[in-house]
Amino acid sequence: MSGVWVFKNGVVRLIENPANEQSSTIRRKVLLHIPTNEVITSYDNLERKLMSLGWERYYDDPGLLQFHKRSSVDLISLPKEFSRFKSMHMYDIVVKNRESFRVVDM
Repeated sequence: MSGVWVFKNGVVRLIENPANEQSSTIRRKVLLHIPTNEVITSYDNLERKLMSLGWERYYDDPGLLQFHKRSSVDLISLPKEFSRFKSMHMYDIVVKNRESFRVVDM
């Protein structure tokens, strides 16, 4: 069984061919840098934004891209490949940088 699961109005249903389904709009989440109104499209871009906020690279795990702040115990852990950067990672960044980032639907 392949397709896309859609949750709408408290009901979950499987749409087998989402291109034919006009009533469902599947939106992807993106990370938005609020001060510049810029969508984060790469780790290089994200790293520059985080470093300007006081985050430093943490090289403890070679399988992850990690950042930490000396002034806190917070740690941001991201998958090494940007293609695996999901909304849960985006929300982790937002929680630790509320004034600078937001997750929006694209």
